[in-house]
Amino acid sequence: MTTASAIPVSLDDPVNVAILAVSEDKLEGFQRDPLGEISQRSGIDLDVVIERIRALLRAGTVRRVRQTLLSTNLAQGALVAWQVPSDRLQAAFDFMFQRDPFSGHVVIRTTDAVTPGSNYKLWTTLKVPQGYSMEKHADYLAAQVGAESYRLMPAKAIFVLGVGHTRRRGMEPGSKSDSLAEVTYTEVIELSELEWRALIAMKREFSPEEIVPDIWQSRAQEAGLSLSTFYEVAESLSQRKAIGRFSTFLEHVKPVADGQRVTRYNALFHWAVPPGREVEAGREVGRHHILTHCYWREAGEGFPNVNLMAVAHGTDKARLLEHKAAIDAHLEAVGIPVSYTNLFWGGRSEIKPSEISPFVYREWCERAELDPESMRAT
Repeated sequence: MTTASAIPVSLDDPVNVAILAVSEDKLEGFQRDPLGEISQRSGIDLDVVIERIRALLRAGTVRRVRQTLLSTNLAQGALVAWQVPSDRLQAAFDFMFQRDPFSGHVVIRTTDAVTPGSNYKLWTTLKVPQGYSMEKHADYLAAQVGAESYRLMPAKAIFVLGVGHTRRRGMEPGSKSDSLAEVTYTEVIELSELEWRALIAMKREFSPEEIVPDIWQSRAQEAGLSLSTFYEVAESLSQRKAIGRFSTFLEHVKPVADGQRVTRYNALFHWAVPPGREVEAGREVGRHHILTHCYWREAGEGFPNVNLMAVAHGTDKARLLEHKAAIDAHLEAVGIPVSYTNLFWGGRSEIKPSEISPFVYREWCERAELDPESMRAT
């Protein structure tokens, strides 16, 4: 193998491009041999795939490698907009990122002009494990950070969920699929203790040293299961829509190798479409290749009854506005009226996987000097 210092970690390196085009978001569900699958689909030898992913992870170009979960089917979840006094905004950001393991994406968002909802500058994702109350948890967080108000926006349906920054670079506005986006409705499924054990071991991030051909052997041992049983449980969970994808997540907030940036801007698009047409509109919006996420969420009157949200990333602000205009034009062309639309730009941002284990939640309650029973859903 190549010496570590000589291994290319640039996003422009053709071997890295080929690997990342597969490994970012093409490995759906549970894969018994995810690295072998990346090798086969990319046409890159397995030894090189392992070498490059290890190097990209050590360099910080890839910020994490992990098996993702469809956490909307494993725990209550919501996008949360927080109205926090400006002098407490940064401290609130730090608290959500550093001290709440159930808050995932933490982003400060702004609009280009004062618009409805633009006073909600702190946006987070929140997952609360089964049996516990999302509202009680949000109330606790609001008290800790001094939030004046907040808005919980659970996902009612998902139309797009995949990162793929590598293949989106240079994408033309209006690029879209010939067919409508698939729709996935959120429905929390219950797991046995054995399934939780397998899931908790499965979802933990991989260190560079753990990027090996038999990647699941150590995780099966961690869960106290034979490898064959681990595979059976994982594949059952995948069939039940609890498993997302095996993925290498690029660092898309901070500069990476050679000062490169995967993206410079992330945009949260809002649309209000007529009640009853949310799924129709979501499937049309979700056709657009630039989007990494697209959901049906109810934002309420404070956000002029927005019910469709999507996220896009890019290195050029004007280009993202062109992508937004192309989606707007498409909605008009297919006869879906939009009563209101807006765009929130992401600024300071940190991302971590939201914890969803009920065991971890009880431990967190004890550390926070909260009675776990008081946080249960009623």
